[in-house]
Amino acid sequence: MLTAGYAYALPAKRDPDTKFYIGYVLGFPGAHSQGETLDELQENLREVIEMLLEELSLQTRNAIAQLQGTTFTNPN
Repeated sequence: MLTAGYAYALPAKRDPDTKFYIGYVLGFPGAHSQGETLDELQENLREVIEMLLEELSLQTRNAIAQLQGTTFTNPN
Protein backbone atom coordinates (compact mmCIF):
# COMPACT_ATOMS: atom_id res chain seq x y z
CA MET A 1 0.00 0.00 0.00
CA LEU A 2 1.39 3.37 -1.00
CA THR A 3 0.04 5.24 2.02
CA ALA A 4 1.54 2.94 4.67
CA GLY A 5 3.55 4.84 7.26
CA TYR A 6 2.04 8.23 6.45
CA ALA A 7 -0.67 10.22 8.21
CA TYR A 8 -2.99 12.57 6.37
CA ALA A 9 -5.48 15.10 7.74
CA LEU A 10 -8.95 14.18 6.49
CA PRO A 11 -11.47 16.87 7.45
CA ALA A 12 -15.03 15.63 7.07
CA LYS A 13 -18.60 16.80 7.57
CA ARG A 14 -21.99 15.18 7.16
CA ASP A 15 -24.29 16.52 4.48
CA PRO A 16 -27.69 17.13 6.12
CA ASP A 17 -29.59 16.39 2.89
CA THR A 18 -27.89 13.20 1.69
CA LYS A 19 -26.66 12.02 5.14
CA PHE A 20 -23.33 11.17 3.44
CA TYR A 21 -20.00 12.13 4.95
CA ILE A 22 -17.96 14.39 2.69
CA GLY A 23 -14.23 14.78 3.16
CA TYR A 24 -11.02 15.91 1.56
CA VAL A 25 -7.28 15.50 2.01
CA LEU A 26 -5.37 18.56 3.18
CA GLY A 27 -2.46 19.31 0.86
CA PHE A 28 -3.89 17.43 -2.14
CA PRO A 29 -5.94 19.81 -4.31
CA GLY A 30 -8.96 18.00 -5.74
CA ALA A 31 -8.63 15.04 -3.36
CA HIS A 32 -12.15 14.63 -2.04
CA SER A 33 -14.74 11.89 -1.71
CA GLN A 34 -17.84 10.81 0.17
CA GLY A 35 -19.17 7.80 2.02
CA GLU A 36 -22.23 6.60 3.88
CA THR A 37 -20.07 5.99 6.97
CA LEU A 38 -16.84 7.50 8.24
CA ASP A 39 -15.11 4.17 7.59
CA GLU A 40 -16.31 4.17 3.98
CA LEU A 41 -15.21 7.79 3.56
CA GLN A 42 -11.78 6.97 4.99
CA GLU A 43 -11.36 4.03 2.59
CA ASN A 44 -12.51 6.13 -0.37
CA LEU A 45 -10.04 8.88 0.54
CA ARG A 46 -7.27 6.29 0.93
CA GLU A 47 -7.94 5.19 -2.65
CA VAL A 48 -7.83 8.81 -3.83
CA ILE A 49 -4.46 9.31 -2.11
CA GLU A 50 -3.08 6.13 -3.66
CA MET A 51 -4.15 7.23 -7.15
CA LEU A 52 -2.60 10.68 -6.65
CA LEU A 53 0.66 9.19 -5.36
CA GLU A 54 0.79 6.74 -8.28
CA GLU A 55 0.32 9.63 -10.71
CA LEU A 56 2.93 11.71 -8.90
CA SER A 57 5.31 8.76 -8.98
CA LEU A 58 4.76 8.34 -12.74
CA GLN A 59 5.34 12.06 -13.33
CA THR A 60 8.51 11.99 -11.23
CA ARG A 61 9.83 8.92 -13.05
CA ASN A 62 9.11 10.57 -16.41
CA ALA A 63 10.86 13.78 -15.39
CA ILE A 64 13.95 11.80 -14.42
CA ALA A 65 13.72 9.57 -17.47
CA GLN A 66 13.52 12.57 -19.82
CA LEU A 67 16.94 13.53 -18.58
CA GLN A 68 18.06 10.04 -19.63
CA GLY A 69 16.09 9.96 -22.91
CA THR A 70 13.40 7.41 -21.91
CA THR A 71 9.78 7.57 -20.68
CA PHE A 72 7.51 5.41 -18.55
CA THR A 73 3.84 4.69 -19.13
CA ASN A 74 1.12 3.81 -16.67
CA PRO A 75 0.52 0.04 -16.84
CA ASN A 76 -3.20 0.46 -16.09
